[in-house]
Amino acid sequence: MPGGGAPALSVVIPVFNEALTLVDLHGRLGRTLKEVAQPYEILFVDDGSTDGSPGILRALHEQDRAVRVLRLNRNYGQHAAVLAGMERARGDVVITLDADLQNPPEEIPRLLASIAEGADVVGGRRVIRHDPWHRRAASWLINRVTSALVGVRMTDYGCMLRAYRRPVVDQILRCQEISRFIPALANTFAASVAEIPVAHAPRRNGRSKYGVLRLMRLNFDLLTGFSLLPIQAVSLTGIVVSVLGLGFAVFLGLRRLVVGPEVEGVFTLFAILFFFVGLQILALGLIGEYVGRIYQEVRRRPRYVISEVLE
Repeated sequence: MPGGGAPALSVVIPVFNEALTLVDLHGRLGRTLKEVAQPYEILFVDDGSTDGSPGILRALHEQDRAVRVLRLNRNYGQHAAVLAGMERARGDVVITLDADLQNPPEEIPRLLASIAEGADVVGGRRVIRHDPWHRRAASWLINRVTSALVGVRMTDYGCMLRAYRRPVVDQILRCQEISRFIPALANTFAASVAEIPVAHAPRRNGRSKYGVLRLMRLNFDLLTGFSLLPIQAVSLTGIVVSVLGLGFAVFLGLRRLVVGPEVEGVFTLFAILFFFVGLQILALGLIGEYVGRIYQEVRRRPRYVISEVLE
């Protein structure tokens, strides 16, 4: 039931070229939220869609007073769109949901039940994923890395179907860094984190916006945004390589004294050289990643630009 005052529940939905699912999503979501029997609002954040999504969102806003629409001037990415919605959300509990209907909105009452039991953050865990194997493999790696960096073990950090209490949302919005991985940030601020199994439907239209390369880029953002471990590992590797190189030089010197001049092992030396050169390139890449993040932060450019607000 939409409320005239401040709602108890806000549902934030990033949208990018999802024209074929928006009407069905709105209908199913509206029925679910009416069963919850709490004042609610629905915030669609159009992340620079180039299909018919903006027109459909405008029509939904005109027919349903609970629907609010934010339009970004171009595509900034899923997390930037969610942050834009969180900044405008007014509910005591904020729920995030994808627009492609792979996460059924009918699961929302189960998230709210876990919030009512005392959790500050509730994440969905997709029990039967309808995604290609390579994407599941990349997600598995990201989940393990994120759990290690954040210190809160979760099986599925990539599921967008999540619920956050207002104090956690406020802490997320206070963070000023450019690259913010919302589930990881939320878990660092939450006193109690829960994870519940949720359904996962096959994608009905189009294809996922997260390919393997984008998932790996997200993994780099996590590594450099939440930990100094990569650069520390490079430093430790450099020390180990230096010690091994010194030992190898001593070994070759002693062998020359004992055996005399020889030409065997030239290809082995080249292999070792290429290995060390590869390590140096990796180290430069990691340093460049950190320097690039610093450069992005000091420029202080807006994370996104809102071109239109319908509310």
